[in-house]
Amino acid sequence: MIALWSTSIGKKAVMAVTGFILTGFVVAHMLGNLKIFQGEEKFNSYAVWLREVGSPALGHQQFLWVLRLILLAAVALHIGAAVQLTRMSYAARPVRYRRTEAIHATYAARTMRWGGVILTLFVMYHILHFTFGAVGYAPGQYRPMSVYRNVVVGFSVWYVSAFYIVAMIALGLHLYHGVWSMFQTLGVNTVGADRFFFRTLATVTSLVVILGNISVPVGVLAGLVR
Repeated sequence: MIALWSTSIGKKAVMAVTGFILTGFVVAHMLGNLKIFQGEEKFNSYAVWLREVGSPALGHQQFLWVLRLILLAAVALHIGAAVQLTRMSYAARPVRYRRTEAIHATYAARTMRWGGVILTLFVMYHILHFTFGAVGYAPGQYRPMSVYRNVVVGFSVWYVSAFYIVAMIALGLHLYHGVWSMFQTLGVNTVGADRFFFRTLATVTSLVVILGNISVPVGVLAGLVR
């Protein structure tokens, strides 16, 4: 295992597997967020259900904490592999080319690293914002027992919504290149028809996640969710 991790192929495999886990979470999280359009009662009930998954075998929020630890490990491995692959790439080319050309590279691929940095900062803010209510709320506005109200109040601030929308676009670009690269790394999109299918899958996944997630802050600002 350690020998595999020390190779670029091993690190790419780790990025592919952890990317699959994180992509699954992002899609599931987006689908859960869309429940806000069903109204306050159903959205809050969904939030309560998440805290009680596995009951009575599991205690209050135990499933959520297990999930968070798995996601944290996946994020750490994903970022660690990405950083080390970047270092390996620079080490293999110690002298920079006089002219850099983006041959066969998409915009998403060229911005992958910066997108990762933006998303890391976004996740930190997102947790502080909606999970702990430590930022983005005036004193007394954050209500631990009403996730629906917290979302409405939080996204009612236009620049907070704007930040989320920009972050979701960055997420979409990251997903597009990530989903495509994931299957390429696993060697399942090397043939013509397969390449088209997985390219389409990457495009659809990124667009669905972008549109699904930004529909919430847009819905709040437009008064559809209030």
